[in-house]
Amino acid sequence: MIKIQEPSRPWEIVYMDWVTGLPPGGYRSYNALLVIVDRFCKTQIFLPFHKDDTAMDTALLIWNRVVSWTGIFTNIMSDRDPKFTSALWKKSSPTIWDKIFLLYSIPPTN
Repeated sequence: MIKIQEPSRPWEIVYMDWVTGLPPGGYRSYNALLVIVDRFCKTQIFLPFHKDDTAMDTALLIWNRVVSWTGIFTNIMSDRDPKFTSALWKKSSPTIWDKIFLLYSIPPTN
């Protein structure tokens, strides 16, 4: 089991996940949400996007809409979504973030 580091300041460690399968909404017909949660103070950010957006689209969305407001994260926790495991993140993460935690998602139980 991996010991998860505790944050010492806001927006140091965040959890990101996608909510997909939503009906199109808004003037751009968004059909998904990117949810970002700060592990220090539990603040949430919900960003609408399109399910088919690329890893680059996701990185730009995070950079322009979140990092410009919160500062650069030290760690990102997420499940193994292809948007985070793509070559873009592996190439850029050493210069932008110290490390990315890729946690296995826990399947929902009924």
